[in-house]
Amino acid sequence: MAMENGEWIMRGLRWDDPYRIRSWQELIRWIDEIGFLPLFKNEIDSFSVEEHTFGPCWWSGDPEQDPWEWRQLIARSGQAAYGKFFGRKAGFISREWFPRFANWRRDGYDFDSRWDEELAGIRQKRIMDQFAGRDELYSFQLKRLAGFGREGEKNFEGTVTDLQMSSYLLIRDFRQRLNKKGRPYGWPISVYSMPEALWGYAHIASAYWEEPARSGELVCAQVRRHFPAATEDTLRAVLGWER
Repeated sequence: MAMENGEWIMRGLRWDDPYRIRSWQELIRWIDEIGFLPLFKNEIDSFSVEEHTFGPCWWSGDPEQDPWEWRQLIARSGQAAYGKFFGRKAGFISREWFPRFANWRRDGYDFDSRWDEELAGIRQKRIMDQFAGRDELYSFQLKRLAGFGREGEKNFEGTVTDLQMSSYLLIRDFRQRLNKKGRPYGWPISVYSMPEALWGYAHIASAYWEEPARSGELVCAQVRRHFPAATEDTLRAVLGWER
């Protein structure tokens, strides 16, 4: 996605291109095959949803053709993880590859252990504490419960993004708020969850036996296997992770 003459331009494929992704189910199959996939074009050629879909369909509101709608359907399906995992930008990770991704990004620490070792800040702690006994929270609920706002903690969005980058949170769905009569209204908003609530602790922790650095090497090797033009510099830019 690029800005040209005041307009956002999507770098996608022609409508009749045989390699164009045509449905959200087809997109899930590709995510499962390659393991990792950012939403938008980046420093690694073809490593995005954008570059394999039809540009004019974006933000059309048609769930059959709009990749922006597909991200909601995929997050809701639970068949792939969606969140800001790549350089603080959105994308998908397959169920198979998420444990290694988590082991690398967490550096072997569950969040409680990270807090005990004084490796996490109080804002992150306040957010993560809200998931004790809860599988999911709307973003506005999480912000209020964790004490963010005018008179409280600052930088809610940045802190939640940091927790996604560290693999402790993901976006489980996008839903409208409900009014007092239980009717939906407004734009759909993010619903956050821990990966463990989606796929279970045993699955998320299944790569903890491996050295985190080795997990990171395997993540990068998996991207290179499908996108051999990726270099150390472009991988660093796209994955965007500094421990």
